[in-house]
Amino acid sequence: MNNSSATEKKYNIWIIILSIVIPLVVAALFMVNLKTLGFDVQPLSFLPPIYASINGLTAILLIIALWAIKNKKVQLHQRLMQLAIVCSVIFLMMYVAYHMTSESTKYGGEGFIRYVYFFILITHILLSIIVIPFVLITYVRALAERFDKHRKIARITFPIWLYVAITGVLVYIMISPYYS
Repeated sequence: MNNSSATEKKYNIWIIILSIVIPLVVAALFMVNLKTLGFDVQPLSFLPPIYASINGLTAILLIIALWAIKNKKVQLHQRLMQLAIVCSVIFLMMYVAYHMTSESTKYGGEGFIRYVYFFILITHILLSIIVIPFVLITYVRALAERFDKHRKIARITFPIWLYVAITGVLVYIMISPYYS
């Protein structure tokens, strides 16, 4: 077995575990409200515009990273992709923290825009779950220097991740008038 295959094999179990555990933990924590459990916590109502901005930054990083690799700026691409992963993790932590300390905001739009909002929200949520293993596999293939396989899966990962980042911002913009 060559070194690249060993690197991929080493991370495969972690990819599987994280791809299952992250959505389950987020879903579980999303249903936990610290106030209703008796904790004296202040709602973190300042977080939504921050984590929406982080989603926007992630989208920008992804686009610049694509430009970088197309222009053979490999090290820049690598750093931008690592930063995009860090931004996604920070987003997730803030998102969970907000929902653990605040009541869920109900969307108040009516008519056709309501259907648009829920379509964007549902596809955003589903694809944010689906993209986890794609991001991890794509990253590990780069680490293992399996660039042929990395490029192949990156062609799938990139548009999904970009869609998730952009729709995260759109969901915030559409629901922000209804925050209390």
